Amino acid sequence: MTQIEFEAIIEDASKRIDGNISWSEDEDHSPAVEFRAEVASGPGYPLFARGSYNREARKLSYVLIHRGEGRIYGLCLGIDHHNTTCEYIGDRHKHRWSESLRDKEVYVPSDITAGVSDFSNAWEQFCSEARIIHNGVLHLPSELSGEQRIF
Repeated sequence: MTQIEFEAIIEDASKRIDGNISWSEDEDHSPAVEFRAEVASGPGYPLFARGSYNREARKLSYVLIHRGEGRIYGLCLGIDHHNTTCEYIGDRHKHRWSESLRDKEVYVPSDITAGVSDFSNAWEQFCSEARIIHNGVLHLPSELSGEQRIF
C-alpha cells in the first residue's frame, strides 16, 4: 500500500459500520474480551474494526485493519509503547500507517480525552478521527455496567 492509498482510505468518509457491536470472550482464553465489525465503504475497501479489552491489565484498543496490510490505524489506552527510535510514548497513543514503518511508529493524540474504562467515548473518538460512521450501539462488555451510546 502506498501512502497515497492509505490517505485515501483514512480520509474516505463513506466508511461505516452497520449494526450493534457486542463484546465476546477472547478465543485464546485470555482475560480479554473483543469484537470484530466489518467496515463497509463506497470503494469497497477490505476493512474491519477490532476492539480488545484486557480486564486484568486494563488495556483497551480499537484498530482499523486492512485485510491485505494488517493494522493501518489504531488507538491504544493503557498499553505502553516505544517507537523504533526507542522513544517512550506512553500508554495513550495512536498508530497511523506509513509506507516506511507500516504501523510501528506511534504518537500521542491531543484529541483523545477518554480513559481506558470509558469504552463509549474512546470508541466515538476513534471513529471520528478514522472517519467511520457507526450506525448502531457499542455495547459494554457484559461484566461492566453503565450507559451505552448510540451514534
